[in-house]
Amino acid sequence: MGSNNGRLCDCGSTVQDKSDTDKTKGAPADYLIWGSGDEVKNLSWTVKEFHGEGTKDRKCVIPFPKDQSISLRDGRKDFPLEFPIVDQSALQSVEHASVCLDTTDRKPPFVDGKYFFVNGEVRPWAGKTSEVTSPIVDAATKKRIKIGEVADLGEAEALEAATAAKDAWQCGLGEWPQMSIPKRIECIQNLVSELKKKRDAIVEVLMWEICKTSADAAKEFDRTMDYIQDTVVALQQMYDKSKETVTTGGIMGNIGRGPIGVMVCIGPFNYPFNETYCQFIPSLMMGNTVVMKIPRTGGLAHLLTIEAFKDTLPKGVVNFVTGSGRATLPPIMESGMIDIFAFIGGSRAADSLIKNHPSPHKLRVCLGLDAKNAGIVMPDADLDIAVKECVTGSTSYNGQRCTALKIMFVHQSIAEQFCKKFAAAVEQLQAGLPWQSGVSITPLPENNKTTYMHELLEDANAKGALILNSNGGKTNGYLMYPAVVYPVTSTMRLWREEQFGPVVPIACWSEASEVIEWLKSSPYGQQAAVFTKNMEAPDTVKVMSCLQHCVCRININTQCSRSPDCFPFTGRASSANGTLSIEEALKVFSVDSVLAGKANDLNASLMGMMR
Repeated sequence: MGSNNGRLCDCGSTVQDKSDTDKTKGAPADYLIWGSGDEVKNLSWTVKEFHGEGTKDRKCVIPFPKDQSISLRDGRKDFPLEFPIVDQSALQSVEHASVCLDTTDRKPPFVDGKYFFVNGEVRPWAGKTSEVTSPIVDAATKKRIKIGEVADLGEAEALEAATAAKDAWQCGLGEWPQMSIPKRIECIQNLVSELKKKRDAIVEVLMWEICKTSADAAKEFDRTMDYIQDTVVALQQMYDKSKETVTTGGIMGNIGRGPIGVMVCIGPFNYPFNETYCQFIPSLMMGNTVVMKIPRTGGLAHLLTIEAFKDTLPKGVVNFVTGSGRATLPPIMESGMIDIFAFIGGSRAADSLIKNHPSPHKLRVCLGLDAKNAGIVMPDADLDIAVKECVTGSTSYNGQRCTALKIMFVHQSIAEQFCKKFAAAVEQLQAGLPWQSGVSITPLPENNKTTYMHELLEDANAKGALILNSNGGKTNGYLMYPAVVYPVTSTMRLWREEQFGPVVPIACWSEASEVIEWLKSSPYGQQAAVFTKNMEAPDTVKVMSCLQHCVCRININTQCSRSPDCFPFTGRASSANGTLSIEEALKVFSVDSVLAGKANDLNASLMGMMR
């Protein structure tokens, strides 16, 4: 411990030096508090809050991990007078479940991915491979558990896969694009039947590789199968409508849709099955051929489906590429063989890959990109509803969803109440292994994610924010308990960066213009959630007017989400390009096709022959 002209304070001491307090703002001066984890469990100090002519002492307590040191700075020169300081002393602690596993308790799966699926063949691979491990740590070895091995394909194999898809396309003359829509639908239904036989294995792999809870892993598979079936129905309706003749201005015609060509499909790790299939299946149904780049994390589930594709679709229609994206994707794009670029991930990676194409103007692009969805809590909001929806919206699957609420703006008049209720609700979330009953917080699949999360927390701490929940930010292996951070301001990285993980920033606002300015300056534009009881309140009207032109979906008293799948799912700015819903996805991956002629009996007869 040390001192610096009275500006440094030992843990547990109080700070009441009036000379170090900005009386005009009601904020404590720039105190730095630090300590050794062996010495203290909590940090506490007292600050003076100014209320008109009088003052009141408020004790602030910061939960302190015993096995960590901490550096915490409290000093916000722009701290508003009425900014609430949350009393943390009443927060309850909950025990973490272990994320180490005695392997006698549950046998991990093992997926042998040492092969190359191309042109209808499952070809053994004798080259370089990568080990796939689970974020679940073996209790005996203290290491990540090995659950698979995949082929590290390179440029040659990537180009072979693209060539196979191109040959299957044959400028639209291949077996698959020439196949009638009813016949294609039959093939897809056969595919679904085969995929369902793999359900249990796929669900198990999702739990182990990306630590989806058992309920969420099962839901991801089942929802995907439902999505395919709903897409089949939509395609059949589209096909039936295309047989209707439209006559206007003396011209008659049949209007349908046709395939575009060769698609490269790049799915994410967080919903590797559902999100990938929501792009991949509609494109396939429309008659396109596909190169699927399997994600390095979350890809094992796809390897379990290879036999299903091989047995139900013509050769070359679907081809898998495993290995490094940097090694395989640029050559595919540079080849010029790709007509459709479907990508879910970061905007910078998407831009880079698109630039690799020799004719980017020819690409049909469908992108699901970054998002920083805001939860905006108005002063008249029902706090119980707002807290419930915001907790679920920000912590489901550890916040690793593009639709997650990634920042909350809460009106200052209710901020203290909201924060207390929110932190207490987060404290009740159970952490543990994916298959354990009641668990909602699970290990993070990405190797360096906890490091990044702690960098964001340290940045926020250094600039005046506190962690409101006693377990917030604590880690156990690759598991990190959600950290509720307040008050987040524009100087902090959490204000703008998409954290995509278990850190929940809460900001306070007093004027609608503050929220509007954040929305206007955001590079993202997917969704927002507004919590209010009165849509005609002046501040609500202002915020809603802005949101209508900043995001593509406004959720009222409800967390952000993609469902139902019949609703358009898209975004503005750097959040998306293209719309995914059951009907819209079929249109995104196809092009209008018109058969027209002068309205007379001969042409009507000829058009009838073409149906």
